[in-house]
Amino acid sequence: MRPDAETNNAFIYCLGEAAARFRIDVLFTVAMANHHHTGIYDADGNYPAFIEHFHKMFAKCQNALRGRWENFWSSEQTSVVRLIEPDDVLNKMTYALTNPVKDRIVEKAHQWPGISSLASLLHDRSFTARRPKHFFRDDGTMPEVITLTFARPRGLEHLSASEFAAVALERVRQVEDTVAAERRRTGAPVMGRKAVLTQRWSDRPGTTEPRRDLSPRVAARSQWSRMEALLRNRAFRDAYIAARSRFVEGMHDVVFPAGTYWLRRFARAICGTCPTPA
Repeated sequence: MRPDAETNNAFIYCLGEAAARFRIDVLFTVAMANHHHTGIYDADGNYPAFIEHFHKMFAKCQNALRGRWENFWSSEQTSVVRLIEPDDVLNKMTYALTNPVKDRIVEKAHQWPGISSLASLLHDRSFTARRPKHFFRDDGTMPEVITLTFARPRGLEHLSASEFAAVALERVRQVEDTVAAERRRTGAPVMGRKAVLTQRWSDRPGTTEPRRDLSPRVAARSQWSRMEALLRNRAFRDAYIAARSRFVEGMHDVVFPAGTYWLRRFARAICGTCPTPA
């Protein structure tokens, strides 16, 4: 995923097409050289299908561009973390937008040459991508042009576009300043935009990613919000296990808890409804 014009275009095209197909609101995204951070709002419970389609199409598209045949993504399950409060969304957005800064790839977040929704905040615009010619057919069913507009996180609707941008950009600047101070203290270098663009796409990191770490399912700065979310997850799990046991025994009219995905989609299981947000 080394940034270049074709890769950046394909990432936005596949992300925007998948979001439109499965009615997903994209809140932010940053595409690094070997992974991406994308925040979404999923009102209809379609995120598993959205992730499957987006990752599948982008992987095939990039393999065609690079002349590859092997697996593109890791075989591990995609990390999906539920963000509880609006401030938690802002924290993750800041984490994503400043990823290239914290990794000492560039000094400022806006200097990252890959895809970053920071550009949407800075210039108040949507992203547009054209159908990649190296993979998709000209006479195929995929749209010729995709426009990706980033949605406002729930709970922050009271802010105007400029106010929301100011809040997000202030957090980004705080991280930039903190990392710059640490670099001055340690003398650590910055790779720089030019070096990123001249890398070979087949280069690999020189370090090994930590394994067997905890994989969180929720993120919340508030201890009480986090505890409440974990209790809801446990209640869902217990209700699901009980319903599945009865389903396996032949009681196909059993009602699964709201949020059940695979059995609802592929086995037509009956599911409860989510409460309407206040």
